[in-house]
Parts: sequence; structure tokens; C-alpha cells
Amino acid sequence: MAAETRSVDDGKTLPDGLGQAIRETAADIAGLLRTAADTTAPVPDSEWTVGEAAAHLAVANELMADLAAGRERPYGDGTPQSLAAANARSLAAFEERGAEPLAAMIEAQADGFLDAVARAAADSAADRTLVTPLGPMDRSVLASYLLTHMLGHGYDLARALGRPHMIDRARVGLCLPFLLTAMPHVAVAGAGVTARYRLRVWGGAEFGVTFTDGAVDVTSAAPDRPDCTILTEPVTFLLIALGRCNPWRAMASGRVLAWGRKPWLAARFPTLFMAP
Repeated sequence: MAAETRSVDDGKTLPDGLGQAIRETAADIAGLLRTAADTTAPVPDSEWTVGEAAAHLAVANELMADLAAGRERPYGDGTPQSLAAANARSLAAFEERGAEPLAAMIEAQADGFLDAVARAAADSAADRTLVTPLGPMDRSVLASYLLTHMLGHGYDLARALGRPHMIDRARVGLCLPFLLTAMPHVAVAGAGVTARYRLRVWGGAEFGVTFTDGAVDVTSAAPDRPDCTILTEPVTFLLIALGRCNPWRAMASGRVLAWGRKPWLAARFPTLFMAP
């Protein structure tokens, strides 16, 4: 296996462990697919089959590798509706549904992404900001995007195939740069919504989300005098963010805790965003 890829976009390296997590997650997904006896099996809570979900990952990983290489690849306008339409078009144009070919493609395109990041790091003239389906990002945040996307669909495939998923605390932490970047793009709070949230992940990072008359501001530090603090178990945090976990059930089971001057605002928080 090649050494972990490093990037020097904006004078920084790719966060420790991110390249390895991308490779290992792609390998975990490929391993799941290689256990699939029937790729026409449905994915729970989805309109896709196992083969369609895997095909989407193969197509998306290729898209991400092209973006990392600096190629322009328009793919919707960032809204959930446009992304769903782009997904449907890409699946219609890509006919492969076999487990083994798709497993190999997912791994190869993840490696291709990291190779593109490495080449860009060696090229001082490479563009530092890339246009992605969810707004402008540097390659470090784009790498976090790729990992997050694979983990979400990898979780779906694990459920469909009755196998353990590959999400853990360390990988969730590596998803946070993308999630904080993407949150303003998927906010759906209406005018009149004003609240200050402090978000904490058990054993990990904390950040702030402030709504002012519907406008949202996401910061790497908690706001002064937050109205509500929400503490979430790491895997649950990512699954809620990706629309894979019912937040009210998570609260009822103790995987989400809330307190502060207005703790009841915790129940409202998930409704202020729409996962793409």
C-alpha cells in the first residue's frame, strides 16, 4: 500500500489519518460488496438497491478524484433536489451493478483521489479552492467530504447486507471539517428563527451554530451565552447529520443530551437542516 498522501494546500498538510481513513473506508466498502450474493437487494430506507448504491459510490469517487485534480465537474447546484436529480442522471448513464467490478472501482477511485491531492501539493500553481457540489472547498475539506460521503453510503450497504458498519469515533472526527463547511449550504431555517447553539461530540470537538432571523453562521468555537448545548455520541452525531438516524429516538436513548437556558431548542435543531 502506498504511503499516506499529504497535501500542502494553504500551507497545511492533510489532517493526520485522513488519507488512511479514506483508503480503509474504501476497502471496508469493497469488502462488504464482495460478500453480496445479490446486488438487487434493497437498501433499507432508500429507493436504491445494493448495486445502485455501490454504483453511486463508484461514480461519486470518480467525481471527487476529478475535482481534486482541478477538473470542473458540474453536479447540481447544492440543493438536495438538484443533487438527487444529478444522482439519478449519473446512475442512468452508468450501467455497472456487479459487486466485484464496483468494489474495485470504489477502491481505485479513492486511491486516484489521494494521488490527485499529492500531485496538486507538488504543483505550486494548482488552484487552492475547488468548486464542489456543496460549495467552494480546499482539497483538505474535499477529502473530508469524500470520507463523509463514503461512510454514509457504506453504512447503508452494511445495513442492507446485515454486516457491521465502518463508522467509528476517529472517522467521525475527520468528517467534521466538511460537515461544518457544508452546514450553511443545507440550512433550511425560515425567517424569524434566532438561536445560539453549542454543539459537542463526546470526547471530541465542539463548535457553534448561530441562527439570526433564519441566517446561519457556523463557527469552530462555541458562541457566547449559548441558548442550548447539545452533546452527542460520535457515531450518532454523524448518522443524524447524514439523515440516517432519528434524532428523537437518539435523545430518548440517551445518545443525545441537551441543557442550557433553552434546552427545548435541541429538538428543533435537526429540523433546521436538510441532508442532501
